[in-house]
Amino acid sequence: MQRRQLLSSTAGLSGALLLADPATSASEPQTPKSPRAQPVQPVGKAHWTVKRVGSDEVRLFMWQKPAVLGAGLKSPKGTLLFVHGSSVSSTPVFDLQIPGRPESSVMDWFARLGYDTWCFDCEGYGRSDKTRAVNADISCGADDLEAVSEYIMKVNGGKRLLTYGSSSGALRAALFAQRRPERVARLALDAFVWTGEGSPTLAERKKRLPAYLANNRRPIDRTMIRSIFTRDHPGTSDLTIVEAFADAVLALDSSVPTGTYIDMSANLPVCDPEKINVPTLIMRGQYDGIASFQDLSAFFERLPNPDKQFVVMPGIAHTSTRSKNFALVYHLLEGYFSQPAPVYLGT
Repeated sequence: MQRRQLLSSTAGLSGALLLADPATSASEPQTPKSPRAQPVQPVGKAHWTVKRVGSDEVRLFMWQKPAVLGAGLKSPKGTLLFVHGSSVSSTPVFDLQIPGRPESSVMDWFARLGYDTWCFDCEGYGRSDKTRAVNADISCGADDLEAVSEYIMKVNGGKRLLTYGSSSGALRAALFAQRRPERVARLALDAFVWTGEGSPTLAERKKRLPAYLANNRRPIDRTMIRSIFTRDHPGTSDLTIVEAFADAVLALDSSVPTGTYIDMSANLPVCDPEKINVPTLIMRGQYDGIASFQDLSAFFERLPNPDKQFVVMPGIAHTSTRSKNFALVYHLLEGYFSQPAPVYLGT
């Protein structure tokens, strides 16, 4: 898959601005080949940790798919931590199991590539505790990452984490990287938003802000889940996969916290790019209605680490890993996470 790199001066940005070549995109997904040559099914393992908030102890669920080793690979390439978004828990997003479609599990895909993969449910979602009277906002999610990362780094021997977040998961991951940069090896922010300026999706969401403010949770159903894949640009996702995805989501939750919707509607920005000093990849779907290109460009420009990239993904809306062009997303992430460290950084 080819990419072309634009000179950053043409956009007034520092770092690398990348656009995936639309000539390589097609109406049907182009599936990478390497994991298919390794059909071993990674075996999942459940973990639990505790987040302490004052006198409260919140149990958080984690799910691990260890790296598939062998064929010259004796140890994992790295530890990859996935962070879910506002309306779903972690395993439907990152470990969706559909017979005959091994590519549906992002975790299996990267485990077969040699990464130790993890995801977790934020407080109020999935298998994690839902008992506190909180709306689980972005800051709460960054606190979850604090507890989860501490646990994982004890398991992996203290190795820093390759961290990927999508939508509000990207906001959680960005705020976590701002707070604890020493725990982040590389940061990938997909379907991210900074100020919300120019976002048609958030403009619509703001109309429902009073209802979100009145309740700590909001109901979800199949219609709502389908809308995630059709609201920006119908046709970007395979709706047969969406039905299986909805089944998995609704098996764990009939409602989710309102905190991230409130933050994204009324409290942006929730993180400061000038304080995120880790290698960072910004990923924006061509049709994503959450964040404008200009909003993300301004964020990207302010990132202080010179090891940064901004990628525009053709034919993709808000949910990239469930898009028809998912193979492009996998390719970009693998290239980013396997990128060698620079030998020379200047003086």
